[in-house]
Order: sequence, then C-alpha cells, then structure tokens
Amino acid sequence: MLVAVEASADTLGAGLARALKARLGDGVTFVGVGGAKMAAEGIESPFDIGGLSLVGLFEIAGAVPLALRRLEETVRLAEAAQPDIAVLIDSWEFTWRVGRRLRLRVPNAARIKYVAPQVWATRPGRARVTARLFDRLMTLFDFETRFFEAEGLATTCVGNPALRRDISKADPERLRAEIGAGPDAPILLVLPGSRPGEIKRVFPALEDAAMRLVDQRPDLHLVVGAADTVAAQVKARVAGWRHRAHVVEGDQAKLDAMRAATLALTKSGTVTTELAIAGCPMLVAYRGHPATAVIARMVLTTRFFTLFNIAADQAVAAEFLQEHCNGPEIAKAAAALLDDPARREAQVRAQTAALAKLGLGYGDPFERAADVVLDLARERGLIAA
Repeated sequence: MLVAVEASADTLGAGLARALKARLGDGVTFVGVGGAKMAAEGIESPFDIGGLSLVGLFEIAGAVPLALRRLEETVRLAEAAQPDIAVLIDSWEFTWRVGRRLRLRVPNAARIKYVAPQVWATRPGRARVTARLFDRLMTLFDFETRFFEAEGLATTCVGNPALRRDISKADPERLRAEIGAGPDAPILLVLPGSRPGEIKRVFPALEDAAMRLVDQRPDLHLVVGAADTVAAQVKARVAGWRHRAHVVEGDQAKLDAMRAATLALTKSGTVTTELAIAGCPMLVAYRGHPATAVIARMVLTTRFFTLFNIAADQAVAAEFLQEHCNGPEIAKAAAALLDDPARREAQVRAQTAALAKLGLGYGDPFERAADVVLDLARERGLIAA
C-alpha cells in the first residue's frame, strides 16, 4: 500500500511503484491513495487528493472534516486490502495519523515512512513519534538519519529524486518557439505551487511582482507553471492578468520552461531544487497562515527556508517570507537580477555548489527505496531471501 496526498509525494509513490514492479513483476500488487502519477502506475485512489494538499497547522484545522473522512477512507482501504507493507509518503500531518491507526487496526502490515519529518528544523519530538509508529524510515538527505537512529529506528537515506532530475531532454528553444520569444528575449517563470493554500496566499504576491516587472519591461515574456492539482485555479487567475502569460502543464513543459527562463519567481519547496539543477536563478517566496507563522517563528531552528540555502548556510536565493512575500519587494529584487547577468550567473554557480552538499549524484533514489521495501519483505518472509 502506498499513501500520498500531495503532488510531490505522488511523484515519489509513482517512482517507488515503478522500481518495485521492475524488480518483482507480477510478484507485487498495489493499493493506495495518490494522484495522477500513481494512477498511471495502476494505483487507483479512492478519492481525489487535491483537497488534502495542505500545509500548516491552521490550514489542516480548517479542513478537519474532510481530512478526517479521508483518513478513515484510507484506513478502511487498508483494512479491506490487508497489505503486507504500507509506505506512507511525506505529508506528516496526515500520514502519522494513518500510521497510528494502521498500528491498531491493521497490525500485521509493516509500516514504512518515506520522507522524514523535518526534526532538524523544528519539533524534534517527532523523531520519537516516528520511531514508535514505523518499522523503517527512508530519508531524502544523509544529515537527517542521525536524529531517528538515536531513537532506535532503522533509517536509510535513499536520496532525493529532485537531485536526479534528468534535464537532458529539456528543450528551451521549444518553449521559446511556443511563446514567440527570440533567443535573447528575457523570460520570467512564475511557479506558484501545487496546493490550494499556496495559490491563495503565495500566488497573489508573485502575480503582483510579475505585473510590475512587465509594466517596466514590455519585452519580458511571462510563463506560469500549473501543477495538475491546482491547474484550474492557476488558469483562472492568469486569464485575468493585464499582461499575457503562457501557462505550461506537465513535467516536460515545466523543464523546458526552467531551462529557458532568465529568472524564476517560485514558492518554496522541492521546485527550488529542480530549478537549481536546471541552472535557473530564482527568488523564493512563501506565506502561510499568520497564526501558523507565529508558531513557526517560535519553534524553527534554521535561519533559512530553502533547502539549498540551509545546506550553504547563506541566502544563495533570496527568500521573501510572510509579510515580505509581497509584490513590491519581490519585484525590486527581481529587477536587480534581470538587469545584472553577472549576478545571475554567480547565483547559479552558488546554487550548484549548494546542491553538491545535499548529495547531487547520490544514485537512483527509487532503486534505493525499493531496496528498503524488499529488505523488509525478506525479513518478514514475504519473498525469498
């Protein structure tokens, strides 16, 4: 059983499913909860995960009735299917609750947590909770393992798929041809996120910044990435812009845009790593619920929000968080980068150096994740040793 309730987790679930099918063939069957990518691997979700693509304490609280229904549906699916192994992917607020219920109601299922809660940044007590609820943990980064091994949990760093994004097939000229941009025309890429809350709270600031920049630079081409979980919302907003923008959907089009862009304005998250691999300079923005932000400022132990900034221990890409996530501030910083090619090139070099500290070139993360699942299966006698 694979459980993923947001877009990035859906990508991980699909990759793990492919790796397990390649190794076991007809020897493995799947049930689970996921999105379009897991569905393409034959894992049909009993419900649309879009409403659960939420982040933050108060965002979850606002969706409690829906979340509780989906939580119960997920556990009932497990009760009906009786999986040998359940892999619960990312989305801590949802998946730890699933893990707790599976321990009580489907006790024969081994439980694996895929993607660790960020105890190195906040709420270190979650390491103990993870060790109590799960039989194995798969982390994305080496530096995370020690926090959970100290609690006695068997933990393996499998690597981050974002660090292995194959950009060799990205075609920036294809994107330029689609939008009618010449080889030297500047392109601003806007990536507002994949969760409804991000479209509500982050996208307006990026939108405002983009409009201000094009007001000053009529030759600037606008491209907006739309994740499948929020595509309708993104298209609806863009349709009302005073400047024309080209909306891209799907992984290939997004990679083309990342390679073609002169600069990206992006929400924080996995996408920042993808942009760095593509060699695209960026500014990073995020705005959560105000009450959530107050709590976060009390408990966060890191100076930065973006992963490669944390690895570099400096603001390689400028971050605009909470009250600083606004159009005027973002537009001012973006204008300085757009006007200074040398500064953009320096940022790209620094981004690449920071990626090396995160494990760029670590190996195939899905094969490593499959190894963890198969080792547990052997230990339990589910497959031959």
